[in-house]
Amino acid sequence: METRDLIKTYSPGSFKNEDHWYPKALNATIHPMVNFFLNLDSERIINRYCHLNPKVDKLRLKEILSYQCKHFLWGGADLFNATSEDGKRQMVIIENNSCPSGQKSMPLLDDNKEDGAYRLLIERTFKPFIKPKKGQARIEGDLAVIYDKNHMETSGYAAIIADVMDENVHLVPFYNDSDNGHIKIEDGIIFIMVNEEWIPIRAAFRYVTQQPWSRLPLHTKTKILNPILVCLAGGRNKMVAAKAYDFYNAELEKYGLRISMPETIWDISKAEIPLWVNKLGGHAVVKIPYSNAGQGVFTITNEYELENFMATDFHYEKYIVQSLIGNYNWSSRSSYGKFYHVGTIPTSTGDTYVADIRMMVSSTVEGIKPLCIYSRRAEEPLVDFLEDGSDSWKMLGTNLSVKLGENSWESDTNRLLLMDRRDFNKLGLGLDDLIEGYIQTVLSTIAIDKMCINLLNSKGKFRMKLFKSLNNDESFLNEILL
Repeated sequence: METRDLIKTYSPGSFKNEDHWYPKALNATIHPMVNFFLNLDSERIINRYCHLNPKVDKLRLKEILSYQCKHFLWGGADLFNATSEDGKRQMVIIENNSCPSGQKSMPLLDDNKEDGAYRLLIERTFKPFIKPKKGQARIEGDLAVIYDKNHMETSGYAAIIADVMDENVHLVPFYNDSDNGHIKIEDGIIFIMVNEEWIPIRAAFRYVTQQPWSRLPLHTKTKILNPILVCLAGGRNKMVAAKAYDFYNAELEKYGLRISMPETIWDISKAEIPLWVNKLGGHAVVKIPYSNAGQGVFTITNEYELENFMATDFHYEKYIVQSLIGNYNWSSRSSYGKFYHVGTIPTSTGDTYVADIRMMVSSTVEGIKPLCIYSRRAEEPLVDFLEDGSDSWKMLGTNLSVKLGENSWESDTNRLLLMDRRDFNKLGLGLDDLIEGYIQTVLSTIAIDKMCINLLNSKGKFRMKLFKSLNNDESFLNEILL
């Protein structure tokens, strides 16, 4: 079957909630604390946060939460609940993803609104985004959702966009390293083949996550949420994201705010990696900056894991190395001190698991607002002391995506932890942890949006010379469609 045969068109009224949630989430009841958090207004969040962090500039924090993104309109941050050896807990940003998953894992806030945050994202972010601005030429054409994985959520978005916009919406696969003869781009406009006819697309909701810059150009007349610029500026590029956070932290310092992140060494060649791992005490995380969905991340805790990494061939030339957050007895000691995982509440057998928090947000006229939250735990429990041959990834890796082939994925939902009455209690999180996670998500989102702004010149064209100075990896640069 050709890819063009897999294009499906959704009409208004076609949304069926059972098609767009995991079965375990479909009938889950939202935890009261999570519901309370998601209904808190900004003023109460600011007052609470500044009460607990009296050095924070309240007026500046209000401006930050009211920030309206220009490019990075929809993101999802992954956070670790960590603590220092002195007992200082904080939510640490691991990465912030453009085109994030999360809707299918989020219990409904209101049982009477069965399309949940799918509709919320489309109504408050996508619909205003695609509305032609004054003086801007309108492209005649259809709407589409373009994706390369996560059919459960992307089909939900297509059905909701059809409802909200009251028109048919096309769900279009766009896989990596495939023929993709059903899509073409002419004069900056995306066309798709439907019933042997080329249909122009005036705006697209994008869930293309695997090297999206290799298939979609930086500049298009078709409006795309999020644009490829966001991925390059940090949404799918861990190298530039780390620099964006660092630049924004310099700006935030005088206001008592900071993006909390592992210590990061960037622009590292493969040959240098053992030296930096050794500097971090033999415990580190090595990342291919342009991978996602749990791919291209390597936890190094012993010589065996380091040797395995060094013996593997990779396509790219530059890497980042980060301090490792593990158990207290085997975490990196960075310039910020030693942080280790708080982990889940111990099970009946005494096991504690590493878990992350995914917080999805979107930019609105009132600022950056939360949409969904879910958690994922590691496959094996966290141990106090590592034995020879221990597989640290099984204790530290939390991503649920399992890659079966180039364009084939499945999810290990056994490790999914919902924000419901049952699972949320296992995480040991309180309201202040959720607020801290939200503020960290907002700060990292703004940092990437500011990087997007800096990467465009006064005429709105991409500043490739500047980008090369930030990310000089020829193998990566050759993939980018301008």
